[in-house]
Amino acid sequence: MPHSTPEERIAALRREIRHHDHLYYTKDRPEISDAEYDRLFRELVELETAHPDLLTGDSPTQRVGAPPLDELSKVAHEKPMLSLDSITDHEDVLAFDQRMKRELETGHIVYTAEPKFDGLSVELVYDQGRFVRGATRGDGRVGEDVTINLRTIRSLPLQLNANATPPSHLVVRGEVYMRLDEFQILNRRMTERGEEAFANPRNAAAGSLRQLDSRITASRPLTLTCYDIMALAGQAPATHWDELEALAAWGLPVPEHRRRCQSIEEVLSFQQDTDAMRDSLPFEIDGVVVKLDRRDWQDQLGSKSRSPRWAIAYKFAPRKEITVIQDIAVSVGRTGTLTPLALLKPVEVGGVTISRATLHNADEVARKDVRIGDTVKVERAGDVIPAIAERVPVPGESRQEPFVMPDHCPVCGSAVAREGAYFYCTGQTVCVAQLKGAIEHFASKSALNIEGLGKKTVAQLVEAGMVRDLADLYSLTKEQLLTLEGFADRSATLLMESIEHSKAVSLERLLMGLGIRQVGQHIARVLAKQFGTLARLMAATQEEFLQVREIGPEISASLTSFFSEARNRDVIDR
Repeated sequence: MPHSTPEERIAALRREIRHHDHLYYTKDRPEISDAEYDRLFRELVELETAHPDLLTGDSPTQRVGAPPLDELSKVAHEKPMLSLDSITDHEDVLAFDQRMKRELETGHIVYTAEPKFDGLSVELVYDQGRFVRGATRGDGRVGEDVTINLRTIRSLPLQLNANATPPSHLVVRGEVYMRLDEFQILNRRMTERGEEAFANPRNAAAGSLRQLDSRITASRPLTLTCYDIMALAGQAPATHWDELEALAAWGLPVPEHRRRCQSIEEVLSFQQDTDAMRDSLPFEIDGVVVKLDRRDWQDQLGSKSRSPRWAIAYKFAPRKEITVIQDIAVSVGRTGTLTPLALLKPVEVGGVTISRATLHNADEVARKDVRIGDTVKVERAGDVIPAIAERVPVPGESRQEPFVMPDHCPVCGSAVAREGAYFYCTGQTVCVAQLKGAIEHFASKSALNIEGLGKKTVAQLVEAGMVRDLADLYSLTKEQLLTLEGFADRSATLLMESIEHSKAVSLERLLMGLGIRQVGQHIARVLAKQFGTLARLMAATQEEFLQVREIGPEISASLTSFFSEARNRDVIDR
């Protein structure tokens, strides 16, 4: 339809594009081809370019374009974002129902049941129908401002449906997640580029949403569902079911698979139906959420310190299958912690092929008494991380010797020390498995404050073999840096100058930078003040450490094991 002014045509195009975005990204019912959508979008871009005075922040063309941030700022939530109490037992659900009836003094309660999405919880704020702010859950009271990243998610409306008369101020809780098919495509693409793939869709969603560069977030296939009105101007809907209906009318995506249950038996039926269909869903869920439908009853019951009294997460039982442990390997993490891993005869668990599973720590291996060659039951704990649930005894089997943690690091050969239930490599300054993390920590602001030595540069230095331990940083040359991607004459010069300046660092900062377990800024300050020099500190015995106020058995043992490792002493001497 022709329009008499550019302003009218721009408004019409925005309405049409929002309508098609909603159909495509929320309803999964596109009405037009991709080519026709692209034509509408190009026309809008051209009109806004020709008439910049008509450009507004809620235009579909403005989802990406903000410059990268230095860091994610903190933001306080308007209302605490609580977590849910989780249960897995049928009997516990019935007990919840009895408690609700007893506390509300009623014999009949209506519940709303909906899937529990396995993603990242977010707060969305709308003023006058426009999306103005978004934040991660954080600690429940303060989260990270991810507004510019949330704007890139096409299923999130930047402008609510004005025809449904949204409130002038609205705060919504939702979940950002990634569809399983798109997660697989993303992981394949990352693997082909030589990048580390994500462990699961939840990690992929969280990592994508917390990017400092919104262009990276925009390249990731994130989607959104909304399930709670946290605050609003005006009268709130009387029930949770009406709340979801209102959110949908305003143009926000809500769970399509949900049920208003007239009894707790209907809730149990919904959970069973959902469990049966979960493998056919295009996204991960790990249970169902059960809520009192009446909001006045929700307000009457209130909340505990961390969770509402009127809702529960009814989790699915972990998926389990039986297979054989072919070997037990030991993985060394970025902080030096040694984790035993069971290498399994591949088995499919809930649609995912599992070939290894964590054994957590030596105590857990001993408690479950699992050994190489054993038949075991494997589960996806929390439906994400594969773990050994238990050993399955086989009549007449001949078992191998019990597993024993190594006394030397399988990566660098340094001595292994124990701290509670965990073993760790003492070669923190030389172990390749820990090296990238160790350098990043060494160069951090609270340690030696070496500007220009960020994650990407550290990775290049280690992967190119230029830095094999912390001491190698001080033998780097400008010519070496110039061979790395992203380095020019000025950036190489600045990094070399920053490394040179770090040679004059205080003992306190050096101790912090060495990354000794249990030694943070405060303990580093205490040690520097007590011993005065690095030589005196390195020569101290465990008993001498214990005589220092604020130094207990764990810290003294950590210091002793670190300085008694010859490789660490060699790096420090260099």
